[in-house]
Amino acid sequence: MSDSRQDPRFDRIVERAVESLRSTLRDGADPSLVTRSIFDIRRRDFLSAGALAISSALLAACDAHGPEGSKRLLRFAERKNEGIERWLLRHTSMDAPKAGWRAAGESFPRYYVAKTMPVWDPAARGPWSLAVDGMVERPLRLTLDDLLRMRQQRQRVEHFCVEGWTAVATFWGVPMTAIAKAAGARPDARYVDFASFDDDYHESWDLESATHPQTMIVYAKDGRFLSPGYGAPARLHSPVKLGYKNVKYLTRITFMRERNGGYWSDQGYEWYAGT
Repeated sequence: MSDSRQDPRFDRIVERAVESLRSTLRDGADPSLVTRSIFDIRRRDFLSAGALAISSALLAACDAHGPEGSKRLLRFAERKNEGIERWLLRHTSMDAPKAGWRAAGESFPRYYVAKTMPVWDPAARGPWSLAVDGMVERPLRLTLDDLLRMRQQRQRVEHFCVEGWTAVATFWGVPMTAIAKAAGARPDARYVDFASFDDDYHESWDLESATHPQTMIVYAKDGRFLSPGYGAPARLHSPVKLGYKNVKYLTRITFMRERNGGYWSDQGYEWYAGT
């Protein structure tokens, strides 16, 4: 991908979407800008305790009903735990970092699960595009230029990691509500799966979180198009979910009636993972 500082598309879209690139924070890299979130640690402890309490209360019943009964009861416990999270973490407010917090800049951590950093190769794969399908009236295949022509949003928000640290960055992108509207998401769609070309990494979300006002399909960070380390050409980002739910290297968005897990969710991490 070409240097965004010399790409006229970025200048045009920023002029249309925000007041000026000059307002972008361009603080230098500083490891101290990545801070540990005590709230997030306590939150995970509380939710883990809640899940343990629900599961423990059902152990005797699991023994009484055998393996199939155990599976049904554990699924029940999981649904109850998700319900508790939805109630505790219902998204009625907007994330706004404190005024004195500086952007993490290049200290913002990079992450991928493949053995090497994923880079989209047009020569091998053809031009990149983002498919939007599933329970929609109008399946889409969006190029980067298509995204740049859609409703734009810029936001300075926090990024919460499951390991306990928090970082601040400014993201440019398209609100997921605009994607859902353009594709005509059906009323009976309750979940959304986000898939990537990072060794088929994916995570599914509840529709409420996926269409939160601060959930975006992001193509730029801190005034520049995403680099491969940050999920180029486009990634999902929202402060309402922990970092591992914010899928990078996006290739597909699928609206669904039932959830289908995810890369880390299938390995024991929280599925809901709200903040």
